[in-house]
Amino acid sequence: MKIIAIIPAFNEESRIAAVVRDASSFVSGVVVVDDCSRDNTANAARSAGATVLRHAINRGQGAALQTATEYALNRLGAEVVVHFDADGQMQGCDIPAMVEPIETGAADVVLGSRFLGKKTNMPMARRVVNRLAQWFTVAISGIRLTDTHCGFRALSRKAAQELTITLDGMAHASQIQDLIVVRRLRYVERPVTIVYSAETLAKSPSSMRAFAIVKDILKDKLITRV
Repeated sequence: MKIIAIIPAFNEESRIAAVVRDASSFVSGVVVVDDCSRDNTANAARSAGATVLRHAINRGQGAALQTATEYALNRLGAEVVVHFDADGQMQGCDIPAMVEPIETGAADVVLGSRFLGKKTNMPMARRVVNRLAQWFTVAISGIRLTDTHCGFRALSRKAAQELTITLDGMAHASQIQDLIVVRRLRYVERPVTIVYSAETLAKSPSSMRAFAIVKDILKDKLITRV
């Protein structure tokens, strides 16, 4: 199957080349969306072998994933799309296990989980926020997951076509879960290893951003019901 990894990136010049090379070992191609970085992210990704798209303004991770998905489907003929982060926390060696349920026809969407049998050095504050997010997600979407905000995902071509992301920022993760239910897509979780460092934790959105994400989700639900 033609597997395309899509990587949203913002100011990741120091890490993106290694991430692209890591993912490239397990996929057919890599598409990086440079979300209007102020550094040399685009050239570093391109030199590592990625196809690079660029947003003229910084739009957020959700928008970058949608841009890359459309390109992977329409220009590259992707049969499977893998969401992969640019900061080096995800491990390329987990990609085959993420893709396997799609290849065997067992699932349309595979969601990575940091809590299914693999050790994680996730800070306690994030564990608490994730537990609250689990309850919120069940209440809003009815989907039960062990990890509601892991960005490591694999989508079949059908799922990638149906899961259109309209929330530009971090709320896209909850929108994807909501759409899985709405579109009646088959999903499974698979364990993944996420490695945190002081540098990547400092760059990641703070736990307080969760409140802004909740606001965006509720606003989106209100609009779609009108």
